[in-house]
Amino acid sequence: MEKQKKNKRKTFLILLVIILALFVGMQFIRPVITNPPLTADLKVPREVQSILKNSCYDCHSNETKLTWYDKIVPAYWLVAQHVKDGRQGLNFSDWDKLAPGDQKAKLWESVNQIAQGAMPLKSYTMAHPNAKISSKDLEILKKYIWSLRVNNIPGDTSKIKALKNQSDAVKEKQRLSQIPKTINGIAYIDDYKKWAVVSTTQRLDNGTMRIIYGNDIAVKAIHDKKINPWPNGSILAKAAYDEIEDADGNIFQGAFKQVEYMIKDDEKYKKTYGWGFARFKTTELIPYGKKADFVIECMNCHQPMKKNDYVFTLPIQQ
Repeated sequence: MEKQKKNKRKTFLILLVIILALFVGMQFIRPVITNPPLTADLKVPREVQSILKNSCYDCHSNETKLTWYDKIVPAYWLVAQHVKDGRQGLNFSDWDKLAPGDQKAKLWESVNQIAQGAMPLKSYTMAHPNAKISSKDLEILKKYIWSLRVNNIPGDTSKIKALKNQSDAVKEKQRLSQIPKTINGIAYIDDYKKWAVVSTTQRLDNGTMRIIYGNDIAVKAIHDKKINPWPNGSILAKAAYDEIEDADGNIFQGAFKQVEYMIKDDEKYKKTYGWGFARFKTTELIPYGKKADFVIECMNCHQPMKKNDYVFTLPIQQ
């Protein structure tokens, strides 16, 4: 009996030594986290920047600050991946690389994700409780974002002129075969203009209206109330236009800006939440995204709507 106890203790000690050796060895397997120089920092009111620095900058800037427990593997591996993904989606330290309109859109998107509870990541705030954004902080961010909204000018002559200059004849001259596919292989779908309109939205940050179209499969899913999840083959097209406002405050569709697609195929697009994302900008229908990882931006944007199969705009009820 005593011999068995000694053998068990010996086995336990051997296992403990092996576990400790593995743990120590793991500490040397460390992906590098660098903090490159800032090219241009975000220019916002001090109270807004203070909130963003406290809750967002560790993953979304070149000013990552690791706590002592962040540096311990395997936690370090998770942190390194968060920083890599965070900087790819949004990096406040490279703010000057974004056009003014894109800067505003990124801020709008960021506050929306915070409001939806998608950011900061719960796995991050569990280990960094000080990074949690309070209701007071959120109100400060919302107030700032609201101040950036575009107010329509009744009878805006520049938008009216842009609409007149945008001739359908010019667009029809462009052969579909000549329009490049997006980097992830999705081709422009011209037929969306013949699909049913399933909803509309506004973007106050840039003064545009969005018309959302659905193909036959998507429309049937809406009628059958089977959109969570959406069936494979569903395609949603979101076309953006200038808003033209008349003297009475009525909003009309102005010049075309871009069209975005979400194509449901939970096998083909398994790595991107089951959706294929694509965007074609201006009447030249230029594919958005120079590298395949542009979909990370799309995924980050749609993450807050996980419970709605990652679709933001719910269809208008019939």
